Amino acid sequence: MRIDSIEAAAHKVAALGIPEPRIVASGNFASPVTLLDALLAELPRARLHALNAQPGLPLHDGVVPETTFVGPGYRRHPRLSYVPCRLSMVPRLFRGPLPPDVVVVHTTLPRDGKVSLGLEVNVLPAAIEAARARGALVVAQLNPRMPWTFGDAEVDVADIDLGVEVDTPLVTHAARPPGADARAIGSLVAAQIGDASTLQAGIGEVPDATIAGVVERRGLRIWTEMFSDGVLTLEKAGALDRGVPITTSFVFGSEELYDWVDDNPRVHMARTETTNAPSRIAQQPRMTSINTALQVDLLDQANASRIRARIHSGFGGQTDFTVGASHSHGGQAFMALRSWHPKADVSTIVPLVDEPVTSFQHTAVVTEQGVAWMWGRDEREQARNLIENAAHPDVREELWEEAAELGLA
Repeated sequence: MRIDSIEAAAHKVAALGIPEPRIVASGNFASPVTLLDALLAELPRARLHALNAQPGLPLHDGVVPETTFVGPGYRRHPRLSYVPCRLSMVPRLFRGPLPPDVVVVHTTLPRDGKVSLGLEVNVLPAAIEAARARGALVVAQLNPRMPWTFGDAEVDVADIDLGVEVDTPLVTHAARPPGADARAIGSLVAAQIGDASTLQAGIGEVPDATIAGVVERRGLRIWTEMFSDGVLTLEKAGALDRGVPITTSFVFGSEELYDWVDDNPRVHMARTETTNAPSRIAQQPRMTSINTALQVDLLDQANASRIRARIHSGFGGQTDFTVGASHSHGGQAFMALRSWHPKADVSTIVPLVDEPVTSFQHTAVVTEQGVAWMWGRDEREQARNLIENAAHPDVREELWEEAAELGLA
C-alpha cells in the first residue's frame, strides 16, 4: 500500500480512463465520504455502489447510485439503479455482472502489516478480492478513529493500492426510546425467547424493546448481520454467553459502542457470505430472527421492500435469516410489526400483498395486538390467527370478508 495525498488518489482514479467506472464503497454508517468527495469530483460519470447508503454521499449529476439495499441516501433518487439480491448472494455479483473498477474502503491506520475494516465488513472482502482478481484499484481512507475489529475485518496492506489518511469523526446513531406499540411488540417477542438462544439483533424500536425484555436471560448468543447498542446492553447485564464470540458483519451505534468494539476479541467480524448463509444460520442453537415488514397478508407473505411498486429498501438479510432460523434446532423466525402503519394510516395486515414478496413461512407474526402463530397451522388457521391476534380491530371485519373471498374462512 502506498500512502498518498487525497488529491493524488483522486487523479489516480481519474487516470484509469474508464468512461463510467463502478466504485464499490463502504456503506451504512462507515462510508468514506471525504475520500469519495474527492474521487467523484474528478469523474464526469461513475456508478457508486453502496449498501444502505446514508445521506451526504456526493451524488453529482453524473453519478448513478447503485445498490442491492436502498438506504435513505439513495431512496427515491431519480437515477437509482436497484439490483434485487439477497444479501448473502451480493458478493457473487462482484465476480459476475457487477465487477468493481475501484473499491473504496474506510479503515484503521495500518499495524503489523494490516488494516482493519472496523465497523463495516459486510460485502467488502468480496469486493476487494474481485478487484484484485481483475487488476482493479483498491483505495483506503485511513482513519485513526476507526475501531480495530478482528476476523474478516483484517486486510493485508498488500491488498490495498493506495491509502489516504483522513482524521474524521465517525457517524453515530442515537436510538429513540421505543414507543408504546414497540414496547408491547418487544415484550411479546421477548416472552418467546429462552435462555441459550441465539439472536439476530438488528436496529430499531422493536429490536431494542425485545432486547430490553431479555436482559434477565442467560447464555444468549449473537449471530447477526449487524448490531447496535442493544448487544452492549446484554453484555453489561451478563445475559450473553462469554465463551462464544459475538458474530456480526457490521456495527453502528454510539461512541460508547465503538469504544467497546475497539480491539475487543469478543467481537468477531465476519463477511456477509458467512453471517447471512442460511446453512450457517441454521447451525446456531435456538436461532431467533426478528424482522419487520411493511405488510403481511393472510397467506403469511411479507412485503418489506416496496411501496406502491417503488423500491423502498430491498431484501437485505430478511430472507436469509427467516430461512436459516426456521431450520435451526429450536429456532424461531418472528415477523414483528405494528398492526397499523401510522404514516400511511392503513392496516399492515392485508388480504393479499400486491407487491413482490420478501419472505414467507414465519414462525409467528407479532403486533401490539398479540402473537399470531403461523408454523404448522393450515392456511385457514393462519388467516384466523392473523385476523384475531395480529390485525387492528378496525379492519378485522373487512379482513374476514376478504378471507371468505380467498377461501380462507
